[in-house]
Amino acid sequence: MPNPWGIPKDIEDAVLKRDHHCVYCGSEFSTERAKKKSWEHIVNDIRITSLDNIALCCVGCNASKGSKDLVTWFNSNNAKKRGITSETIADVVKSALNLKNSPIVK
Repeated sequence: MPNPWGIPKDIEDAVLKRDHHCVYCGSEFSTERAKKKSWEHIVNDIRITSLDNIALCCVGCNASKGSKDLVTWFNSNNAKKRGITSETIADVVKSALNLKNSPIVK
């Protein structure tokens, strides 16, 4: 049975096993509000619940990104203030955008 966000159990388990740090800023998760784990759709489409679109990020990055397009957000002042660069984002994010070998942050 899917969780309240519609993420299938097998995908949820795989993401929990894969993502030990925020997929955007690379911060280690903690009990501090901004550093808590948060479910994330990399591409903002709740219908896409595959392993390549579901990830864990910190609450701070999730709140900062909101419903913005990834590239727009990466190049925003908010993302820059959070220290997000092409080096901090996880491979799953790069893969989702077909950017594994290409920097996206200007």
